[in-house]
Amino acid sequence: MPTATRGERRVSPVFLALVAIMGVSIWAVWTDFSASPGFAVFLFVVSGWVVSLCLHEYAHARTALHGGDLTVGAKGYLTLDPLKYTHALLSIVLPVIFVIMGGIGLPGGAVFIERHRIRGRWKHSMISAAGPLTNAAFAVVVTAPFWLGAMDGVPDHFRYALGFMAQLQVTAAILNFLPVPGLDGYGVIEPWLSYKVRRQVEPFAPFGILAVFGFLWIPEVNHAFFDMIDAVLRFLDVTVWDTYWGQELFRFWQGTPDIPPLSGIVL
Repeated sequence: MPTATRGERRVSPVFLALVAIMGVSIWAVWTDFSASPGFAVFLFVVSGWVVSLCLHEYAHARTALHGGDLTVGAKGYLTLDPLKYTHALLSIVLPVIFVIMGGIGLPGGAVFIERHRIRGRWKHSMISAAGPLTNAAFAVVVTAPFWLGAMDGVPDHFRYALGFMAQLQVTAAILNFLPVPGLDGYGVIEPWLSYKVRRQVEPFAPFGILAVFGFLWIPEVNHAFFDMIDAVLRFLDVTVWDTYWGQELFRFWQGTPDIPPLSGIVL
């Protein structure tokens, strides 16, 4: 059974610090302690997003470890350290830009799997699928208070923050499962393609994510995409009202929005 040393599996202090920041920001949002509720929501959503990014990449690495790539431990991928997954452009700049502009979740980390060590097409597919499946699981957990009917008495700002975080996780899962070169969805089907097709597609992989977001700038595509996101969120009992005000609070630099009281509103 492929394994890693205890040191290679030790949880990073950086990840623990992120979890602590998320915990403090949850408390600040819940109690309305911060002078700027939007800033507290911003910290909550960003810290939660980076935690989910770490879990996304850890899932890739852990699945690769069990698939036969023992090098993921030595590379630090099993420590949940976001610094081990970071690519300056893909991990920081683009995700923040897309969250601010349109509330789109873009996992931007990177783990480099030595694929020649993996035997079997199913293992290759599962390694690629593990990341977006983690985002899907994160979305289910975040939305649990909604679909369990446990939102009575929950502070409105916290409700909206959860709704916006759920939107990010759902968009991340769906976008990553697209069968586009450079995304995890393509990694799922790539092992089942012929060698000739894979060689032809390979040069386009670095531009796949840019092409996807280019299409999302087309109004008709954008509307259809977010209609699909809204449908998934409605299935999880998260409303457009929740995600809209969550995103408005997240943009704390625009000032605190004047949110109508939730009482008396039928969602």
